[in-house]
Amino acid sequence: MSVKRQLSPQQEAEILDILKTRFEKNKSRHEDLEWTNVLAKLKSNSTKLWSLNEMEITGGEPDVVGYDKETDEYIFYDCSAESPKSRRSLCYDHQALEARKEHKPENSAMEMAADMGIEILTEDQYRELQQLGNFDTKTSSWIITPESIRKLGGALFCDRRYNTVFLYHNGAESYYAARGFRGYLRV
Repeated sequence: MSVKRQLSPQQEAEILDILKTRFEKNKSRHEDLEWTNVLAKLKSNSTKLWSLNEMEITGGEPDVVGYDKETDEYIFYDCSAESPKSRRSLCYDHQALEARKEHKPENSAMEMAADMGIEILTEDQYRELQQLGNFDTKTSSWIITPESIRKLGGALFCDRRYNTVFLYHNGAESYYAARGFRGYLRV
């Protein structure tokens, strides 16, 4: 099934308004950046704007968290206080989903991220996000897992408890109502 990765003019205006409001409300996440420059990039990348809209409608509250001068790209992370609500109860990847014999979740984190056109945060990115605020104090989020761990059936996730970011492991096929994933996108 092919997904049309383009927004209507009305949807485009709505997501741009949401992103602008969030950008202005959370200047501490991007102190040296100007909205007009971000807006120009967004308007010239309709597919990426579609992905940001997907992040928004699944509860991620995407916001600009940086700018890469070398690639001339703005970096967006999911900045919702808790792991995005519509992205929870997912096992780690397609292989894990197929390995479940019963009580399969609807999807996997890696597949859903790919369908949305985004990437799942790495451990380093997750820790960077936590420098911007207190995230996942009641939930947890899958992160990119090294192949050496994944080959053995495991997957990694993080959360914040006791004012500390913790890294954990679980079977990749596991899924919980309080575990989702956070994504990022370069525009």
